[in-house]
Amino acid sequence: MIDAMDRLLPNVHWSEIVTALGETLAMVSIALVFTVVLALPLGILMYLTGKGQLRANPVVYGVVAFIVNIIRSVPFIILMIAVLPFTALLVGTTIGVAGALPPMVIAATPFLARLVEIALREVDHGLLELGQSLAATTRQTVTHILLPEARPALLAGITVTAIALVDYTAMSGVLGGGGLGDLAIRYGYQRFQTDVMVITIAIQIVLVQAIQYLGDRAVHRFSRSRRG
Repeated sequence: MIDAMDRLLPNVHWSEIVTALGETLAMVSIALVFTVVLALPLGILMYLTGKGQLRANPVVYGVVAFIVNIIRSVPFIILMIAVLPFTALLVGTTIGVAGALPPMVIAATPFLARLVEIALREVDHGLLELGQSLAATTRQTVTHILLPEARPALLAGITVTAIALVDYTAMSGVLGGGGLGDLAIRYGYQRFQTDVMVITIAIQIVLVQAIQYLGDRAVHRFSRSRRG
């Protein structure tokens, strides 16, 4: 069995595959944490300052939305190159896992912030009016009404963002970002080792499917608990 596998995949070194997978998981996990920490308050700010909302402010909303839209409109590979000086200043390198994290977070934060804003807009306005009738403060409305009611949609947004981050890790391999993308570029593309490319693609597919499955389970669980 092992000999047959070696003949079928002569260029695949499983120790390197495992290392690359570990780097990919690390990049996705760390970037996702920072993205959620930054995007959640940003999305809440856009929601609150939007037209007809609790703290409507066209100027603040316009400025924040403009910046978010600009970052979202830049392709990730171009964004990586554009922020190379900032990345080097922040983490001291532009390659490897550390070098890939800043552009990943910069790209994913406005993406998730928009999803947060959309999720909060879907909350029943009747609940907000009930909170206002009880003299709830803005903080209380956000923490006790908006976020709990929007939890399933927020989890769905985080799931989509995590999958996008997996894509970003693959693209970061073009600039030596580490992980499966770097392995696919260095061996699968530059050295024409098709078996390495196939394995990295297969692992990426399995990883995305796993993230989507876990995200769907979490959304279903909290949707059911909210109805119950």
